[in-house]
Amino acid sequence: MRTSAGSPAQALLLAHDEHKVLTRSSLSDLLAGKFSRPPPWERVAAYATACVRAAHAGRIDLSYEEELARLRSDHATLTDLFETAGGTVRAPAARPPAPRHRPATYRLPPRNTHFTGREATLRELRQRLTADGEGAMQVVHGLGGVGKTQLAVEYAYLYRSTYRFVAFVDAEDPDLVPSQFASLARELGLAEVNSEQVIARVYGELRAHRPWLIIFDNGERPGTLLNALPSGDQGSGGHLIVTTRLRGWSGRAGVVDLDVFSRQEAVELLTRRVPGMTAAVADRIAEHLGDLPLALEQAAGYMDYHHTPPAEYLALLASRLEDMIALGELTDRPAVVVATLWQLNVRKLQSQQPQAMRLLELCALLAPEPIPLDLFGDGKEPLIAAAADPVAWDTTVGALAGLGLARRGASSLVLHRLVQAAIRAAMPDDVRTDARTRLCRALLAAVPHDIHGDPRAPSRWQELLPHVLAVTKDEPPAECAAQTATLLRLASAFLLSIGEHSVALPLCERALVIDESLGQRDAEIGFDLITLAQIHRDRGAPERARPLAERALGLHESCLPADSPAIATDLATLARIRHLLGDHEAAVPLAERALRIDEAAYGPDDPYVSFDLIALASVHLDLDDHAVAVPLISRALRIREASYAPDHLYIGYALLLKARAVHALGDPTAAALARRGALILTTRLGTSHPKTEDALALAERLLEGGNCREQGERSTAAQAHDTETAAPVPGSRASRAPEGGDVSRRGR
Repeated sequence: MRTSAGSPAQALLLAHDEHKVLTRSSLSDLLAGKFSRPPPWERVAAYATACVRAAHAGRIDLSYEEELARLRSDHATLTDLFETAGGTVRAPAARPPAPRHRPATYRLPPRNTHFTGREATLRELRQRLTADGEGAMQVVHGLGGVGKTQLAVEYAYLYRSTYRFVAFVDAEDPDLVPSQFASLARELGLAEVNSEQVIARVYGELRAHRPWLIIFDNGERPGTLLNALPSGDQGSGGHLIVTTRLRGWSGRAGVVDLDVFSRQEAVELLTRRVPGMTAAVADRIAEHLGDLPLALEQAAGYMDYHHTPPAEYLALLASRLEDMIALGELTDRPAVVVATLWQLNVRKLQSQQPQAMRLLELCALLAPEPIPLDLFGDGKEPLIAAAADPVAWDTTVGALAGLGLARRGASSLVLHRLVQAAIRAAMPDDVRTDARTRLCRALLAAVPHDIHGDPRAPSRWQELLPHVLAVTKDEPPAECAAQTATLLRLASAFLLSIGEHSVALPLCERALVIDESLGQRDAEIGFDLITLAQIHRDRGAPERARPLAERALGLHESCLPADSPAIATDLATLARIRHLLGDHEAAVPLAERALRIDEAAYGPDDPYVSFDLIALASVHLDLDDHAVAVPLISRALRIREASYAPDHLYIGYALLLKARAVHALGDPTAAALARRGALILTTRLGTSHPKTEDALALAERLLEGGNCREQGERSTAAQAHDTETAAPVPGSRASRAPEGGDVSRRGR
């Protein structure tokens, strides 16, 4: 029946259309499910009558029940049309029963002609069902919209030749399951059966139809379906598949966890469904939709109906995701859209576990990445009250996982990006503002402020950075504007420390705009400016960095004590910028003053002092004051060797810089120093890294007695600048301070 236009089956249907209402085009649209709203009832009625007439005429093998179930899923009124058509067309008395090549079915949805992938899962499901011999039950578990029902239906069609009877039961409302079994009993030819006995009688009758398959779609917990599932030997000779979003089935049956599409499957579906779709655009659309099969089908339906070019649809997704998940529809399920997919589970949380609902709302504003659970309970004021009690907290977190709204790890939660979008779309403005404000404060307390001095800073920032970016991406509410600015600056400082200059720049620019709009934040504005200066310096634009650093220094000198380490940061940064601009004479007093402030604040042997020493030494090297530079480098090297592991990159950089300096003074130890430095870089960065290649080349030239500046090599000061400020491990200065402008080492 569901073949291309012009097939023999369609020709027969056209022949049985007595009133000539159908055309090949309209019939093709009807068979493809392309009904308008409202449907063209005259044509649908003609289609229903023609189907029944053709079937009674013995010309086609039509499963009346299958076709009725397929169309009834979209328009309940079609039930009446088919029943009327069936009643008015009388079958020939002498017609012998046509041989059936398909199993008898009950309410089995039509096969999805666009079903994509899942081959391995279908094979696994088949293997599990047949492994136990006579009877077996398997549960397909997964997120709403992941394609559990489509998988079960595809399994039924793929292996239908192995079954004699296939039934599909809607199990979302357990109270309606008995009535479906009563209808199923009539389908099996059972006389009037008492409602209390109908389920047992159906399983008894199915023994005569072995092997059989029943799909319970969208079931809840096992207890709610207990009476509908076979007990004892009732399931003998049959297979059961239960699809569910909920956990808790592993004690009753085997569980197949169904995940979203692989990216390859998602791209395949979109490129096959949407004309003009390229693999590159499909990949980006799939990324925005989190590879969720239902969302991909919905997107394809939207583009098909509206003739939206794929690139324009992608732009709409990128800017209006929360709106787009409510638009577009599926051919076979027009009432289902991603925006409402999880409403039932959300309503359960609201009524039964309000603390879990609060947690869900907070998570919806974070990134679709693992969310550390300690974010909600480690601060002075827990984000969720339940976090104060281990049992209450476990059940609160477990509720999201149990209802299929999140995946729970050992110490984290992950929400699908479309679950988050649906929750955000339904959040009232006041709830959203309050949640964002509390998240800003919690994140500000959770991220390390001493990005370069805290050993746990790199790993903790990598863990929390996606969530910081998610919470701060929009214009901040007044309630958390100051916290948003600080988070943006901290994030930019961390990104600068790992060399992500292009990502760090717009974040710090936003921080500056917010701080300047608030007033009475001169110290914070200074921190924003010096971080911006460092970013431009490291991007190779010292001329843009200089006025920013000078303004930062002026602000801090006007509002902070003269011996504040923040002023030392400004001085050291400005010294390097003047150095890069070739103004070496002006750089010297700046670097010397920064060194004096840090020595007084931290002591002469602090690792931070080593950066001042290297900066000052670099200036003297470019002034050809090698005799002055070498003691500064040697002191920095001693501090670092006492503070860091023997193979730390900062030790390697200091060794290489010292090798160049002492070589200029004719010291024969230069080659050995360069070899040690090159070995450290090789160990930490690998042989193919540009810095390692430079170091190995330097060591080889020094060993051969060559000149450090051979082959167009840059100045030693420039080399020192690059290694110290663009190192892959955090260590360069940061313009950081806690709220209120009190600058301590922790706030550097």
